[in-house]
Amino acid sequence: IAVDGSGNIYVGDRSKARIQKFTSSGVFVTKWGSNGTGDGQFKDPWRIAVDNSGNVYVADATNYRVQKFTSDGTFITKWGSQGTANGQFDLPRGIAIDSSGNVYVVDRNNNRIQKFDANGVFLSTFGSFGTANGQFNHPAGIALDTSGNIYVVDADNNRIQMFDSNGTFILKWGIGQFNTPRGIAIDSNNNVFIADTDSHRIQKFK
Repeated sequence: IAVDGSGNIYVGDRSKARIQKFTSSGVFVTKWGSNGTGDGQFKDPWRIAVDNSGNVYVADATNYRVQKFTSDGTFITKWGSQGTANGQFDLPRGIAIDSSGNVYVVDRNNNRIQKFDANGVFLSTFGSFGTANGQFNHPAGIALDTSGNIYVVDADNNRIQMFDSNGTFILKWGIGQFNTPRGIAIDSNNNVFIADTDSHRIQKFK
């Protein structure tokens, strides 16, 4: 789920391979997508993000790509394929966009975060498999605070890691507090909300 600047709500309807759009009061607006590999089709649309212009980015997980659409679902572009090279993915899951329009993608099975510009041009990457600071074990959600710092849900390490906009490690927390966390959201006051999945609860941090 993602919300644009006007309060419209976008929902990834995974089993039906489509995106649905609603007003802030839940009134249906439009939908797009079907199962497949073509432009505008999906296989497991996992996460959604919306940029400041209202464009919608979808982590199309088992098509190993990101797709970009206008706010009404018109296809704009796509990037990615299956693999380990820069710009390739192995199950892209989380996605977030900074104030400059750069796109951060959680490349789950490659245990890294990849950064792209708004057109899908590869910029940088950080992370690897492990338990040390800056390493991941199946990262899931991602979110940015008002300063552009990056928060990554390091799911199977049961922790949250925070990085600056260049991917430099800042801090971590959560060992002993989480049981396979997956989702994350940050409000305008930089409060951090974590979906503590297997504990069946939401936790809030400052």
